[in-house]
Amino acid sequence: MKDHEYHALVDTFFQSVEDRIDANYPDIDCERAGGVLTLVFENKTKVILNKQEPLHQIWVATRENGFHFELQGDTWIDNRFGHELKALLAHACTQQSGEDVRFP
Repeated sequence: MKDHEYHALVDTFFQSVEDRIDANYPDIDCERAGGVLTLVFENKTKVILNKQEPLHQIWVATRENGFHFELQGDTWIDNRFGHELKALLAHACTQQSGEDVRFP
């Protein structure tokens, strides 16, 4: 994958996360700066997603752990635990916000 393709894919994914949060979860704030998307919860915990351009990965930091996602086909999969990115993000946001958060 070329760098510009990677950036387009990640930017589209980050925007879809922001749009979903903004439309459905008013108690979660989204902050975006450069290649980092931070989700901030009322209890002041965070989930941080960031681009890792040299590796063409998305890294996610949650209260529980850190995860490194690589694109496999059309799906971002964690290279250590095998989690799918949307499922992990939904789980982490649900745990940290106390409300049922879903990413279809």
